[in-house]
Amino acid sequence: MSMEALIPVINKLQDVFNTVGADAIQLPQIVVVGSQSSGKSSVLESLVGKSFLPRGVGIVTRRPLVLQLMYTTNEHKENRNQANIDLLEWAQFLHMDKIFSDFDEVRAEIERETNRGAGANKGISPEPIRLKIYSNKVVNLTVVDLPGLTKVPVGDQPEDIEQQVHDLVLQYIGNPNSIILAVSSANTDMATAEALKMAKEVDPDGRRTLAVITKLDLMDAGTDAIDCLCGRVIPVKLGIIGVVNRSQQDIIDNKSIEDAMKDEAAFLQRKYPTLANRNGTPYLAKTLNRLLMHHIRDCLPELKTRVTMMMSQFQSLLNSYGDDVQDKAQTLLQIITKFNAAYCQTVEGTARNIETTELCGGARICYIFHETFGRTLDCIHPLAGLTQMDILTAIRNATGPRPALFVPEVSFELLVKRQIRRLEEPSQRCVELVHEEMQRIIQFCGTEVQQEMLRFPKVHEKIVDVVTQLLRRRLPPTNSMVENLVLIELAYINTKHPDFRSDASIVSSLMTSINSSSNNYGGEDDKRVIPVRRQQQQQQQQYSQLDGEIYSKSVGNGQGGNWLASLIAGPKPDPAIASVDSQEQSREQSPEHSAQNVQSLAQNSASVRPLVPLLPLHSMPGLNCAAGLLSPQKPVNLLPEVPNHPIRKLTERETRDVDLIERLIKSYFYIVRKSIQDKVPKAVMHFLVNHVKDNLQSELVKHLYRQDQIDDLLSESPEVAQRRKEAAEMLKALQHANVIIGEIRETHMW
Repeated sequence: MSMEALIPVINKLQDVFNTVGADAIQLPQIVVVGSQSSGKSSVLESLVGKSFLPRGVGIVTRRPLVLQLMYTTNEHKENRNQANIDLLEWAQFLHMDKIFSDFDEVRAEIERETNRGAGANKGISPEPIRLKIYSNKVVNLTVVDLPGLTKVPVGDQPEDIEQQVHDLVLQYIGNPNSIILAVSSANTDMATAEALKMAKEVDPDGRRTLAVITKLDLMDAGTDAIDCLCGRVIPVKLGIIGVVNRSQQDIIDNKSIEDAMKDEAAFLQRKYPTLANRNGTPYLAKTLNRLLMHHIRDCLPELKTRVTMMMSQFQSLLNSYGDDVQDKAQTLLQIITKFNAAYCQTVEGTARNIETTELCGGARICYIFHETFGRTLDCIHPLAGLTQMDILTAIRNATGPRPALFVPEVSFELLVKRQIRRLEEPSQRCVELVHEEMQRIIQFCGTEVQQEMLRFPKVHEKIVDVVTQLLRRRLPPTNSMVENLVLIELAYINTKHPDFRSDASIVSSLMTSINSSSNNYGGEDDKRVIPVRRQQQQQQQQYSQLDGEIYSKSVGNGQGGNWLASLIAGPKPDPAIASVDSQEQSREQSPEHSAQNVQSLAQNSASVRPLVPLLPLHSMPGLNCAAGLLSPQKPVNLLPEVPNHPIRKLTERETRDVDLIERLIKSYFYIVRKSIQDKVPKAVMHFLVNHVKDNLQSELVKHLYRQDQIDDLLSESPEVAQRRKEAAEMLKALQHANVIIGEIRETHMW
């Protein structure tokens, strides 16, 4: 194939893409740009050799005219049929099948089509008119004639007519594969040419701009266009060509194009003899033909690549829209099966299209189990919300009125159950998070399923409703099971648990050490007992002033103080220490000490009061337990109010008891937490995730596959149907274009 045949190939491509939109592929073509009445239409008529364009004053070209010039002779049978078999020249519009041999009728049809699309007045329209002209007097060209650039609206033209024309021109000359033919008249300053200005905006290097200067014969006397034609005023890389058009009087007189071209040649020889061979309409036609062929050759490789790429894109797009529905029942079952498979695959992580931007499906559920839920449980401290005084209070409340020799087990159970209950709320929240993710999986069911959902919106709504209802029904059983897991742990505190034995065995050893230390009667226990015993005896001295008989019995007994101290301080001291205590007692009960004891009662009671609420009731001051008698008057009024949360420093034994309970709570709490951390995900998987996977398809078939609803469910979206039609047409055009381009042999192009 020679380069001369490249232009007809492009013309074929234009015909192919005209049915789907000229903007689909940016084809090489020549775009004529110029101000209004600058002679653009006259240049085109000179190239064709026929007068076929509307002429007049003001804006005449109001719609883009895509003009394909096809060189043909009688020997060329390719473009001929029964209607034009004997014609040498004819024209044909793409919007109608009629063959025009009279070019006056062509002009009339252009006017009718212009009025149809742009109105009968002066409005413009971006919809192009496509015209083919076959002749043995033309060269192969593809030219686009655009409305002239204007400034002031006239007639029915809108106020923004200037901007509309500007945008329309930019739409065509912005195509990087187009050649810009900038037309300006010789009787105006070339530096003010609007066409060259716009061409420079889109082609700053000037590699695809050719300038044409018209009306060389209308310049003022004494002036010429030599500087402009030689590029001294404004240089243009592709060149500047001057032409002489027919005047309006010549048109009125029906002067032929052939005569006009003869007069043009004579004028150039007379006025510009040195430039005559590089100007004129024939030279312009040959130059345009040569530029367009070389431009097509340069653009062809990229054009091939673009067509191939777009074929692949539109084939994928058409596949995504699916074929027309033949068997609706079968189609519905296929959609249900596809959705069920995609949903389960997303949960299991076996989907073909793996999400890379975020976790979804089974991966997110795994994250909820082991990161969100697991870390939340790990952050719960076994002793959170428990102070030492809380534990000590629980121990004492568990003993009742009797002082305990050992730490009661009831206090341990009460406290550890309280801590185990803290695991229920995170477990319920774990169920909610998994439920939300199962609901969210619907939108991650793969591209194929999503396209089906877009194609049939009612099916999509119904599927979402069925999945939502199924998940909602499974939520209460799952929550109930998780709640029961916590209740099971609360129901029986298994102190014989294998993991708990090692920690529980410390109880006996610690209690043994406590008993042995209790038998060691020296040191701090006695130091702690003596001041308290002295205070009790001081109070007894006060009571003795009120009732001497009771006081004498109490002191004469000699054992009441030691027994009360043993209740406060712990085990009964040995006889040696008891004798020392009795001597101190006898000294403190002497007359010289009694007055001091009475005076310091108020001061001592302030220091004793914080200890009093923590003592058993039978050891409170004011009760003469040694004598077995109770003063019915003032001793009762001396009892202080027991505070709810006393604050003081724990004794050594109390500290040991609290530490023991804390250690047991920690040990058992860790066992339960480990069990909950393991069983809650298993329960959620069994009662929620796996149940939904196993029953999803049956639920979808049950609620969707009904004969009375199939037609309504599979009513296709009008937008999708229109897109499928457009994609099919575009794919067909691209396949045809690929065949046309494939006929070109690159070895014959250079």
